[in-house]
Order: sequence, then C-alpha cells, then structure tokens
Amino acid sequence: MHIASTFLLAAIMAAFVAVAYPLQAATLKITPLGGQDGEFCRLDRALVLEDPDGTRLLYDVGRTVAGADDPRLGEIDALLISHVHGDHIGDKHTSAINAGTCAEPDVSIVAAPASSAVTIAMAKDAKIVTGSEMPRFFAGKLQSAGGDPKKSVLVRFGGSIKVGGVVITTVPAVHSNGLATEFIGGSLGEAMEAAGITAYVGPPTGFVLTFSNGLVVYLSGDTGITAEQETVVRGHYQAKLAVINIGDTFTTGPTEAAYVINELVKPNAVIPSHANEEATQGGTVLPGTRTEAFTKASKVPVHLPLSGKTMEFDSTGTCVAGC
Repeated sequence: MHIASTFLLAAIMAAFVAVAYPLQAATLKITPLGGQDGEFCRLDRALVLEDPDGTRLLYDVGRTVAGADDPRLGEIDALLISHVHGDHIGDKHTSAINAGTCAEPDVSIVAAPASSAVTIAMAKDAKIVTGSEMPRFFAGKLQSAGGDPKKSVLVRFGGSIKVGGVVITTVPAVHSNGLATEFIGGSLGEAMEAAGITAYVGPPTGFVLTFSNGLVVYLSGDTGITAEQETVVRGHYQAKLAVINIGDTFTTGPTEAAYVINELVKPNAVIPSHANEEATQGGTVLPGTRTEAFTKASKVPVHLPLSGKTMEFDSTGTCVAGC
C-alpha cells in the first residue's frame, strides 16, 4: 500500500511539473520599433510586447512606426497609450523604416487629426486601452474614422482588464496630458490655438502588465518620481521588469530614473526609454549621453531597446535571449 501511494504521489508530481514548467519557461518577447535598425534613437518610444500565448501589445506608438503598413507590427491585439502627447499617440510618423538619421529621424508624414494610434488600431482591428478620460477621446476618433468606438477600452487606477493572456492595469504618472489643437480642428481648435491652450483629457498613466508566465512589467509612461512607484508598483504588484523614461526636462532624468529603479520599484532588470537623444552608434552607448549616465547609475541590468532586436524575459524579469 505504501509503495502504491509513493508511485501515485510521484506520478502526480511529475504531471504537475510537466504542466508548470512550460509556463515558467515561456518568455515575454519585447521588440522596440525605433527609428534606426539596431540603434536607440531620439524619438524611440514604441515597443511590441508579445505574451507567451501570442497576445501582442503595442505600447506608445509614437512617431517611429511607419504607419499601419509598417511590416514590423505584425498582428496587434491592443495598443496601450500612456497619454495623448503627439510623440506618444503619433501626430506624425516616419516615412519609412530607417528614414532620416538616429539624431534627426524623418517624421514627415502627418497623422493628425486621427493619430497613428487610431489608424493602426483600425487597420489591426485592435483595442486602444487607456485610463482617466482618454477613452472618450479615442472612441470619438475611432467613430469619426468609421471604426468601432467600443474598441476604446477604459481601465482606471486600481482596476484591470484582460486582453488575451495579459492582465492590464493603470497606475499614476506625474506628467501633463494636454491634447494638441491639431487633434481637435475646426473653429474650436483654432480658438484654442490662438489662446495658447490645449484640451485636458484627464491624468496621464503608467501601466502594470501581468503576463501569462507570471512576469509583472511596469511601463512608466512619461512620469516624474511618484510615491506609488514604491507603494503600488513594487509593494502591491511586485514588478520584476521596468520600462522607464530617462529623457529629463519633460520626464525623469537619468539620475531620477535610476533612483526610481534602485530605491522604489526595485525590479530585476530595466529597459530605458524616451531618452530624447541619439543614444547609440553601432548599438553601443555613446559617451556623455543620458543613457550612459542612467546605465552607470542603475544597480540592476540595463537592456537597451535597440530597434528591431527582440529581447526575451523569463518570469523573474531576467533576460534570457537577445540582450
């Protein structure tokens, strides 16, 4: 009887390992869609995050995605937009992959008043996921363009939705969120432009994503230092990988961003973003850049978002390929 029980227990344990191990071994794939292949450039914002189950999310499309026909996009299930500034939703975009230079990308194609985010969402039949008052804006843009306004999905602080195998929630970001008049148009837009004011669509956000392999990722959006980075992002969600802006003036600078990573969020690895500079040449960090300063100040591994180069992360936030 004892031997039979031992064999039964061993069989149960083996079955559990067979089911659990693939989930733990499965990786999150992150592919930057920047201005120049193999580089980290001035306007680079966009990332494609692919869950182990195949769900694909496009984060802050920006200006370096060459429209809805950009072959790097592939299938997209949802776009995550942190705020409505033109360099994040796409007021204009590059004319082609690698157009211009790393320091001066060619972003000559006008995407307003719809925005690149709306154009891509419609072409891919994808959701647009935002918080605060932004969903109404995107719903209106989708409807005006002949799309489905219900594809604009709300997720406010403390709540969550699920897209495929990914749980998505929003967290506070300290930044502005004014909508430029080029997205408004008409007499109202002209009057606002003359007065020097923008429309307000609620506070900006960051995102916390929980992937099907258990990895929790923090996407900072454009933010300064916030108390919630410790109490919410680390304390509650326990993020193991972070993507943080380092560009200074408009967002956290490299020193501030390193403080957020080292003392507040404390992930196992970090990807810098929004550097607002030609950060690399030949894939190597240029001396004297904000990116170099951040890399030196960070106490955890820093993985550069080199355009077109896919990185893979396990459930602990450790890069296991492409870094």
